[in-house]
Amino acid sequence: MTTQRTETTTLWRPTGPEELALVAASGWRAWPPRLPEQPIFYPVLNEDYAIRIARDWNVPASGVGYVTRFEVETEFLARYPVRRAGGETILELWVPAEELDEFNRHLVGEIQVVREYR
Repeated sequence: MTTQRTETTTLWRPTGPEELALVAASGWRAWPPRLPEQPIFYPVLNEDYAIRIARDWNVPASGVGYVTRFEVETEFLARYPVRRAGGETILELWVPAEELDEFNRHLVGEIQVVREYR
C-alpha cells in the first residue's frame, strides 16, 4: 500500500495572548474567527518577520508576543498571492476573514508556539 503525502508550506503568525488562548482552545488546530475590524487574516512567510512583529508590536500592546509555526497544504495556498508588505523579506498572505474556516481545514498538524517575547 502506498501512502501519498500532501506537500505543505510552513507559515508563521505572530500573536498575542488572547488569540493564542483561542488557538489552544481549538486543540492547536485552528485559527479563531476574525473580529469585525479584522477583515483579513495575515500569516507570514518567514520566521524573522514574525519575530519582529511579535517582539516589536505584540509585546508593547499586550505584554507578551508569541511566534507560531504551522503547515498548510501547498496546493490550497496557491489561491492566495504572496504580498510584499515592505522590504524583500516582509512577505505575507492575505486570507479574507470569510475564508478562514476553509483555510483551517487545510492546516496539517498542530499550530506550534516556537518563540515567546515579554
